[in-house]
Amino acid sequence: MTLSVSTPFWGAPTSYLNFCEEDYVITRYVAEFINTLSSFTYIIYGIYGLIQLHQKKQTGSRSIPYCGLIGVGICSGGYHMTLKYHTQMSDELSMHLLTTPLLYRILTFQASPQFTKIARIVLSLLFTIVMVVHMVMDEFLLHAVSFGTAVLLITIRTLKIIPGQISDVSTRKTIQNVASFGVASFVFGYLVWLIDELACRVLLSTREVVGLPLAFFLELHGWWHVFTAIGGYIAVAIIDLITSGEVQADSVEHLAWPLPIVARFMAPGAEASKEK
Repeated sequence: MTLSVSTPFWGAPTSYLNFCEEDYVITRYVAEFINTLSSFTYIIYGIYGLIQLHQKKQTGSRSIPYCGLIGVGICSGGYHMTLKYHTQMSDELSMHLLTTPLLYRILTFQASPQFTKIARIVLSLLFTIVMVVHMVMDEFLLHAVSFGTAVLLITIRTLKIIPGQISDVSTRKTIQNVASFGVASFVFGYLVWLIDELACRVLLSTREVVGLPLAFFLELHGWWHVFTAIGGYIAVAIIDLITSGEVQADSVEHLAWPLPIVARFMAPGAEASKEK
């Protein structure tokens, strides 16, 4: 799949991570074309969420996680476009700017004012410590562990809260199914990320054989972006619904594609009962 490209616009990469996609193959202005393009998935889902809030005339703090999702897309795109150290740092920072507000919101839901205050202080301190240590010491492991822990806590807490907040059995099952799909999407994205890392040589040779445009589908880090964007959007949307008390029977139908289709597919019994 290697093409002849003139001198890279951004110069030599300075980031300490470089993924399996070949650099500057499509254009001298974009280091990793598919990884950059796929980062727009986060932006699209974030914008969709903001539009939904605007239609409900709901702004303020509820828009922060969706803005965080957009921020992840912008920073990820900037990183893969340039492969510079400072854009890598912004990409990794944006991941915590998304998970920290979500974690705060789900942990403090229906909590006492005292606990809410403590959670705000603790999460702010942890966020500051993680990012300062990460940027000053180039400590990637701390970033990865803290991000993974935040995702795990958000998942556990959200799945635990859903049964107590949704009394209607059918609606509760639908929301649980969508939330589970979000978890599965994130896990699958992580798996393809691992394959992209561990089987890079095989992927590169296969891309050479199949050629463009089929080779684009074997850029697995790009698929990591797509599936984690779906999982991230589901987390933001479900947490917003259950903490705002706006869960209704048709709530999933208003979520972004493919969630309405997923909900119908995962609940064939519910659909059958409706037809009767």
